[in-house]
Amino acid sequence: MSVLIKRGAGALPVYVQISKALRRDIQNFYKAGDILPSESDLAARYNVNRHTLRRAVDELITDGLVQRQHGKGVFVLAPSIDYQIGPQTRFTENLETLGISTKSRVIRKQIIPAQGGVANRLQLTSGTEVIFLETLRTVEDKPFCLISHFLPLQLFRQVMANYDGGSLHEFLQHQCDTRVRRSESLISAVLPESDDARLLSMPRHMPVLRVKSVNVNIRNQHPVEYVVTRFRGDAAQLSIHTG
Repeated sequence: MSVLIKRGAGALPVYVQISKALRRDIQNFYKAGDILPSESDLAARYNVNRHTLRRAVDELITDGLVQRQHGKGVFVLAPSIDYQIGPQTRFTENLETLGISTKSRVIRKQIIPAQGGVANRLQLTSGTEVIFLETLRTVEDKPFCLISHFLPLQLFRQVMANYDGGSLHEFLQHQCDTRVRRSESLISAVLPESDDARLLSMPRHMPVLRVKSVNVNIRNQHPVEYVVTRFRGDAAQLSIHTG
């Protein structure tokens, strides 16, 4: 778990060589949640000062391989999942095509009046009743994302009565005779709310990737679902597909 550092003309910067060596060590000898040796131990191993060692580790942090937790050390992160966002994206199908097991659990389901952004995006009169459905999606039994769905109650009473998990869009297709496609998505990085952090089993100082989407009925292109998804920032890499 060490490497001979080359110095002199033509050699890569020392911190780059160390970063490459640590990257190989992580791939070959570490698993998610493991802690790397201390900076002082690594600096001694590679015979460099701690500033150079820290710069090498910063490269790995930037690439999402490890996370520095002050006072605790540098932890190896699980590989991020390439989650595709496209017109026909379905959470379960998307990941299961990669051979990844997923589960969906309903956290809450209630009827609320549409207000503000929800009413605007669904093109509803303020106060119109909508279903507020929140689901927690897990990947390999670990929290991956939290999704808030808003659907017009008048169109989807079956969801309120009968949906209890699994692919919501498959349910809409087979139980409500409605196929949807994504018409827009807005992506931002934000700090999680306290409840979101708890459900996603993550610290509040770690950002989530928030995706606000509008899904339309493919028959008439009318908005039928507004969705706010919060992905664990250390677990997901979002890939945008427009075709």
